[in-house]
Amino acid sequence: MKVLNVANKIFLIVTILLLTYITNACGSKNSNYYKVTEINDGDTVTIIKESFLGIFVKTEKIRLIGIDAPELAQEPWGVRSKNYLRKIIRESDWQVKIELDVQHRDKYGRILAYLWDKNGNMINYMMIRNGYAMVYTIPPNVKYVESFLEAQRLARDEKRGIWGKDGIRQNPSDWRTENRRN
Repeated sequence: MKVLNVANKIFLIVTILLLTYITNACGSKNSNYYKVTEINDGDTVTIIKESFLGIFVKTEKIRLIGIDAPELAQEPWGVRSKNYLRKIIRESDWQVKIELDVQHRDKYGRILAYLWDKNGNMINYMMIRNGYAMVYTIPPNVKYVESFLEAQRLARDEKRGIWGKDGIRQNPSDWRTENRRN
């Protein structure tokens, strides 16, 4: 009876250690990087916040700070912006690093963040610089506003993306005002 009891205890300890190892291997983030599971639009993504044994336990929406991408219904730029964001994140192996500013969440409960790809490039900046989003700052989250304004100036001067000949006719915030959901 005691032998069986000791064997059960050893088996239980080994099982717990093995599960702990598997959980850490499957659910770990690579040096503070998070896995992106969905590109919602040109300025919002969904990440895995927590996982257990490789199963998603919690996901969170991230709203990129300092940018405003065309809405999906603002054809064709909403879809183009979303696709460009998808391209950037795919090239980063769907891994992003998150940097917060002063305010951590918006009124919709989304995390507000600057996203960085695996090469150390800020995704928010890339969206503006390549003409797929415009500067949209809401204090107190203004850490990179000067850099964003310079990126937008360059994109406009070079007529990139939304600043080109067939660019958007209306900025996203004005479009949202005119097309409010009831």
